[in-house]
Amino acid sequence: MRTGSEPRTARSALRARLWLSVWGLVWALFGTAAFAIAGRAGWAVTCGVLLVVVTIDLAVVLRRIRQGPHFQPGRDIPPYGPPDDRR
Repeated sequence: MRTGSEPRTARSALRARLWLSVWGLVWALFGTAAFAIAGRAGWAVTCGVLLVVVTIDLAVVLRRIRQGPHFQPGRDIPPYGPPDDRR
């Protein structure tokens, strides 16, 4: 059921984004090292740029998680209830 307040009350899956960023960080780091060792400079630079992007995303996610329930409600905060339809 849509209430019209979804942008105001939406919750972000920051923990999932955190683990996806960590996964991307590991693979980008591995790719950068592997392509550099193999002598593929173009691919190594591409993976290096991806590594920088993933690191920035990881920093943003960690910052928002540390900001508390305003951006990431914890398990102790119940979901929003349905709207009151008594009209």
